[in-house]
Amino acid sequence: MLETIEAGVMRVFTDIAWGQWISSAFLLVLGIFLATLAARSVTRFMAERSTRHHTVMVRRFVFYLIIILFFVAALREAGFSLDVVLGAAGILTVAIGFASQTSASNMISGLFLLVEKPFEIGDFIEVEATMGEVVGIDMLSVKLRTSDNLYVRIPNETLIKTRVVNRSRFPIRRLDLTVGIAYAEDVERVEALLLELAEKDPNCLEEPKPFTLVTAFGPSSVDLQFSFWVPKDRVLEGRSGMMVAIKKTLDQEGIEIPFPHTSVYAGSHSEPFRIQLMGADGAPATVPETGNDKDRPDVDKNH
Repeated sequence: MLETIEAGVMRVFTDIAWGQWISSAFLLVLGIFLATLAARSVTRFMAERSTRHHTVMVRRFVFYLIIILFFVAALREAGFSLDVVLGAAGILTVAIGFASQTSASNMISGLFLLVEKPFEIGDFIEVEATMGEVVGIDMLSVKLRTSDNLYVRIPNETLIKTRVVNRSRFPIRRLDLTVGIAYAEDVERVEALLLELAEKDPNCLEEPKPFTLVTAFGPSSVDLQFSFWVPKDRVLEGRSGMMVAIKKTLDQEGIEIPFPHTSVYAGSHSEPFRIQLMGADGAPATVPETGNDKDRPDVDKNH
């Protein structure tokens, strides 16, 4: 019995065309090497002649095209009939097409994105409630890296159907800050101070010129819009630095920045109410119920 098994195993190993399989494996390894070399050459050639988006797409196309050609050649060298392989591939393609209609929709949407080019790799975009840097554009989806270093994948079909904001398409950005001042302040003086801050700030551009507008008479303030332009890579620094400078300047000039106040009024027709305050030891301190405002330290006396 053991001799019969050994003879069968030896017959199987003898019937295998080892030369064909070694040639097929060599073709696969050669194909991977040539595909990698060609992809790198394409990247170097297109780096200064095209966008990063097109460079990545062409590089992947060249890489997979060479891999497929050498894979077919390896199958042929191993003795497989290409007619059978192509027939099986056609049937498999039809089955996958029926089973993956969403993927097909994403691929078609990816082609539209490739032609339209609403954004490129490296741009900072906003899709619905998600904002991030574009780190990858594929046939099925776009990959984003958010400001807090999260990886987000968005299907191409979603990008075609929804509103997309490209925040870094143009080299400069306008920042609009709302500044509220008290009604008693001189509006023209405040506008002059804001424009002077824009001239001193190194992040602000001279052209286009900064400007101010009176936008509304709010419940407790006159609202001004202060607009200035900064380079697209200085947006965060420009906004934060300008807000700090505005606060310091208005404080130094004695200009009031109003904020909402809440007053509690208890008139002669108001029912007494109980107020509990927490003491230093965490125990509640009770204020006596009375209708006299002078016994209530937290009640506005100027009613």
